[in-house]
Amino acid sequence: MTDIKLISKDDLTTFVKMEGIESWEQLIEIVKNLPFGRNSNRTDFKLVIKEQKGSCSSKHSFLKKIAELNNIPNIELVLGIYKMNKSNTPNIGNVLTDNSLDFIPEAHCYLKIHGKRTDVTTLQSDIENVEKDIIQEVEIQPEQVIEYKVEFHKIFLRNWILENKLKMNFDELWGIREKCIENLSKQ
Repeated sequence: MTDIKLISKDDLTTFVKMEGIESWEQLIEIVKNLPFGRNSNRTDFKLVIKEQKGSCSSKHSFLKKIAELNNIPNIELVLGIYKMNKSNTPNIGNVLTDNSLDFIPEAHCYLKIHGKRTDVTTLQSDIENVEKDIIQEVEIQPEQVIEYKVEFHKIFLRNWILENKLKMNFDELWGIREKCIENLSKQ
């Protein structure tokens, strides 16, 4: 993909350009270099740059929104559910094994650029690490990372508990998941 100039006059693109970012490729590189961390407000896409961090949701929805506003074609925002485990997401620590789980279904956002999965969550992120463990994918819009992603994930987990006859309830499983995410944030 050739480097595409950001030309839209909308508030978000104008903000990005005021930060010295002029092109799509430059923006992707900057976002990928930002550390992993949850932003203080999921509805404000600017916070990825303002707070100098972001999660898979905030970083990829921010990029998708910029792509939309600048008419950059063939960029999809994808919500994938994958089997998160210590081998494909090593920084989660021993949380799963400590709770007798081989994996936990995790919601992960990434982009498809011209049909190719692309993960810019961190510098170390490599979508190939989780591709073989993807259970389900759905294309979403940037604003859907705010509530839809969380609800989709919770429904998936509730069904997974029932289908696998787990001896724990949803709150226990969600707590295990949150501990995994907390461990990722410490890296």
